[in-house]
Amino acid sequence: MSDKLFYENPLNTRYASREMQENFGDEKRFRLWRKLWIALAESEMELGLPVTQAQVEELKAHAEDINYERAEEYERQVRHDVMAHVKAYGDVAPVAAGIIHLGATSCYVDCNSELIIMKDGLEILQKKLVNVMEKLKNFALKYRSVPTLGFTHLQPAQLTTVGKRATLWLQDLMLDYENLQNLLEKFRLRGVKGTTGTQASFLELFDGDENKVKALEKKVVEKLGYTMVYGVTGQTYSRKFDYNVLCVLSQIAQSAYKFSNDIRILQNMKEIEEPFEKSQIGSSAMAYKRNPMRSERMGSLCRYMLSLPTNSAFTAGTQWFERTLDDSANRRIVNAQAFLTVDAILNIYMNVAENLVVYEKVIAKHVAAELPFMATENIMMECVKAGGNRQELHERIRVLSMEAGRNVKQEGRENNLLELIEADAQFAPVHGRLFEILDAKKFVGRAPAQTLEFIEAEILPILKRHEKDLGATGEVRV
Repeated sequence: MSDKLFYENPLNTRYASREMQENFGDEKRFRLWRKLWIALAESEMELGLPVTQAQVEELKAHAEDINYERAEEYERQVRHDVMAHVKAYGDVAPVAAGIIHLGATSCYVDCNSELIIMKDGLEILQKKLVNVMEKLKNFALKYRSVPTLGFTHLQPAQLTTVGKRATLWLQDLMLDYENLQNLLEKFRLRGVKGTTGTQASFLELFDGDENKVKALEKKVVEKLGYTMVYGVTGQTYSRKFDYNVLCVLSQIAQSAYKFSNDIRILQNMKEIEEPFEKSQIGSSAMAYKRNPMRSERMGSLCRYMLSLPTNSAFTAGTQWFERTLDDSANRRIVNAQAFLTVDAILNIYMNVAENLVVYEKVIAKHVAAELPFMATENIMMECVKAGGNRQELHERIRVLSMEAGRNVKQEGRENNLLELIEADAQFAPVHGRLFEILDAKKFVGRAPAQTLEFIEAEILPILKRHEKDLGATGEVRV
């Protein structure tokens, strides 16, 4: 039977990295379950429950001996994935079979493993995020002094610089980084809480000794390499955590969406282009086209990601009392796909940011076409300094500007405002000096300095913190 017969998720086949796919794969999940069972059994033994060293050692010896076919067969029988794996583990560790999962509910392994997987996923994304930031930092510094048209309402406005515009993209990612970092710093496991979060089963196992119940949770969490747990839970950890995670992932997608749209517009203007490979085809019909397919793909994935937090909000809001199971199937899909989507977005973002092509002469041409209009105040002031009447000069330059605008819009000619001013006797004090007055670098304000100051104060400390993670590149597979 052809492997093309059935639907495959394109996040796996086309977009997301192998690393993120493995992070959410069954192999990692089920290995974590066994790690959790071992930590529980060993901690129960250390606190005096009837669990032997031999049983713990047997669990450790067979931690990676997972018979998936047997587990699937058990699940068809019992309709319960956790108990199916308890049975499959017991088959290869028969001496320990009776103490696997002792006192625990399914959410002990489900919730704790899901939280660990999401934390690992956040760390994968964080590494990619700082690599995008480094590439934009390099781009911003390289072009920090190159004047370009600023746009408000998508209409030409005061000049900025190519590098200063890049700091806007960079600052968005910096804010996303801060929110992601906050999630990691406050990360908690569900811990060892029992069926409805009361730890009743463990209290019974320890004959009412609350201190041993608390010690059990502390030991288990530490064996897993963590320190913080939720103080209270129902059967599950609060699904608001999932929502918070997806909101941060959505924020990263929002930042990437803006970048991708800006690049698509700039590519239309022929000022900046995303990378275009030698044998790449832009259009099946129009061979000359250089479509911004990477930025378009990024935007497409971002749009999907932006829709996911709403789904997670419904899940968090419909958890009845201590829990309902209507979250399970939904979360199996939405959480993993959110991470895979943002992973794919950042892969593309890295690729584009590292290989942007800047056409400085085209940018300068566009600046030259609009700068005469923007420089009218400067021209008028120079004439006032030479004794001219401001009101008369203002009216005259308004008339000349309207004529030049009409030539551009109605006649399709070049902007000839400078020629009109050069030929007008009222502007004699600036004749021969117009190109000096219209030096574009005089119209960018503090943009070059702002770029440097922002990067030094805000970005370099983050990059320094993640120095060992830098140097990655984004792969675009298809």
